[in-house]
Amino acid sequence: MLKVFLEDAYQAALLATKEILSIYRTNFTFENKLDDSPVTIADKKADAIIRQYLKVKYPNFGFLTEESSDDFSRLNQDYVWVVDPIDGTKDFIAKNDEFTINIALIYKQQVLVGLVHIPAKQDTYFALKDLGSFHRIGNQDQRIFVNHKVDHLTVLTSRFHLQPIEKEVIQKYQSNGKILKVETYGSAIKACRIAEGLAEISYRLSPGTKEWDTAASDLIVTEAGGYFIKPNKEKYWYNRRDVRNLEGYIILNKLDNLLL
Repeated sequence: MLKVFLEDAYQAALLATKEILSIYRTNFTFENKLDDSPVTIADKKADAIIRQYLKVKYPNFGFLTEESSDDFSRLNQDYVWVVDPIDGTKDFIAKNDEFTINIALIYKQQVLVGLVHIPAKQDTYFALKDLGSFHRIGNQDQRIFVNHKVDHLTVLTSRFHLQPIEKEVIQKYQSNGKILKVETYGSAIKACRIAEGLAEISYRLSPGTKEWDTAASDLIVTEAGGYFIKPNKEKYWYNRRDVRNLEGYIILNKLDNLLL
């Protein structure tokens, strides 16, 4: 059944991609939400497309999506779709191609299915609980794993959300050669690169993200053999009343590389 859930999430993402790219190629405008984060018509339309598609398929499942109101009815449901229709709206506005669609299915607070689709590149990463993480290339699903490096590490940072505390940690370990490179990527692409063994660490030590930003990435990293944890090493549970990731998070290929 997990594969059925996955393919439905994938089809929803493809439908949303068509609408997103049709807007992406225009001179669209944006507005700021109450939390000062930007939103475009593409965010709203993609949210509606994904929600409508999955609602028809799964009328009894709950929903938590970034651009729809939350009435908390999801808290009484075992299965909940968690959706970010455009993760990296600032990347979308900047037209740098590094924005994603994130879709996760939660069952009793655990992620069963996680999908990250990169519309501008038609690239997809996904994971199924206890069945592994994969990179979908054309019609082929290639299993991916984190690497085992413990030195000369590559750290991935956000282009628009890098905080002073994160810079301080990185600089501290650059000085002793533990960190070799710092690279910048948008949205959930950072998690996918670590899951695929192309980097080792990413820090988000501020409270700016929410469940829809992290649920899909969490499973993709974890099923690839890595760690998606709070700074105190605890894992996140999902479908919470308070959807904010207040402690931030760290993505690691190995716990040995937890640098704070």
